[in-house]
Amino acid sequence: MNKQGFPQHSRTILFALVTLLVCAILFGAIITQGEATDTFSSAKVSVHFSPKGGVTETVVNEIGEAKSQILVQAYSFTSAPIAKALLDAAKRGVKIHAVLDQSNETDKYSAATFLYNAGIETQIDDQHAIAHNKIMIIDNATIITGSFNFTKAAEERNAENLLVIKDSPDLVKQYTENFNVHAMHSHTYTPGEVSAKNNKKR
Repeated sequence: MNKQGFPQHSRTILFALVTLLVCAILFGAIITQGEATDTFSSAKVSVHFSPKGGVTETVVNEIGEAKSQILVQAYSFTSAPIAKALLDAAKRGVKIHAVLDQSNETDKYSAATFLYNAGIETQIDDQHAIAHNKIMIIDNATIITGSFNFTKAAEERNAENLLVIKDSPDLVKQYTENFNVHAMHSHTYTPGEVSAKNNKKR
């Protein structure tokens, strides 16, 4: 027995247990870090903030670089510069598919009407209390996401953030799969459906 009153073998067991615990924590950290590295090791990420931090300009510039496809999920979508950038992309042959929150279907003037009139595939996701995603996936290569709604208020008055993520195929795959899940249970937007719903509320 040592001076502290603990048998020597008890100290040995305690030391062994502490060692095992430390090893387990370190091993878990290594596994977690490895998983993150698989997803983010090649990623190039830029962060942008509002108000008045040039977030809208960033989104417009990324849309302007699109060559083949843009997938859009949006809750609120009233930014004229972003809407125009999407329209310009569609005119140069970029395929655009938008999935919007149901509020865009009942608002008198909304992005849904604008996109529909521009010939852009537009769906309404009414299977949730709020379809709150704010995402663009451009050319199966660039992800735009964050708290930033595609609105004038988000640019000029709100405190928002936006991430632009490139060179991360694993993340692109996950975001695209999630987009497709929501697109599958969404319905096609048409102005006639809006009129019918508005008439029921009167």
